[in-house]
Amino acid sequence: MADERPQVDLRTDRPHPARVYDALLGGKDNFAADRAAAAAGIERSPEVRDIALANRAFLRRVVTEAARAGVRQFVDLGTGIPTSPNVHEVAQAVAPDATVVYVDNDPIVSAHARALLPAGATTAIIEADLRDPDAILDDPKFRALVDFSRPVAVLMVAILHHLPNEADPAGIVGRFLGPAAPGSLLAISHLGADLAPEKAVGVSTAAAQGGITLLPRDRADILRFFTGLDLLDPGLVPLPLWRPDGPDAGDVTKVWSYGGLARKP
Repeated sequence: MADERPQVDLRTDRPHPARVYDALLGGKDNFAADRAAAAAGIERSPEVRDIALANRAFLRRVVTEAARAGVRQFVDLGTGIPTSPNVHEVAQAVAPDATVVYVDNDPIVSAHARALLPAGATTAIIEADLRDPDAILDDPKFRALVDFSRPVAVLMVAILHHLPNEADPAGIVGRFLGPAAPGSLLAISHLGADLAPEKAVGVSTAAAQGGITLLPRDRADILRFFTGLDLLDPGLVPLPLWRPDGPDAGDVTKVWSYGGLARKP
């Protein structure tokens, strides 16, 4: 029987943040445009690869902390190309009954995720744009795995700096945390403009030349995303300083990106 699914323009001639990130991590699920964008970023600031690796380490640590704290539902927004260990692998190593919803707007990410995610009722991938939170929240797959009457961990790792101010990133954060139960968690990592001002301008310019929005923000601006929440120790700090558990946390002199985890009271 012929495949009746509509054809999707994968736009592989243009860089996509998820695939550029994969290229920075040394992955193989990227194209020439993505590799060119990654190379341009590295040329402006060789540390961007260190930042990508530090983000993966931060993601692993916050998911572990959340699972140990009793959270059993995870929403990974802007998940990117699946890279082991994935959120479900980390969470389910602590709590085998943990459920995970992955969200990304790149059809290539969705295709890889569907191929790699375990069969069963504990994980799902939604192809949607973070700028349309209602489409995500109303998706049947989201509703099947996330019950807002119980705490949920919302993961926004290295994604909010791809949203310009006019997209109202703070409002998007609030849309996900607003209906969440007390005890829910929000994890954010974000490029810090004030940690390396010249480099931040350089990579932002290089990204724009490739058609990608990349907007590093000062710490004070990133803190506003946590409004109404209680930041957990050690607060909003450079990624390598957030509860490091080994050398994979990254070199603080090279990782000009902030990370934090907060609880909804």
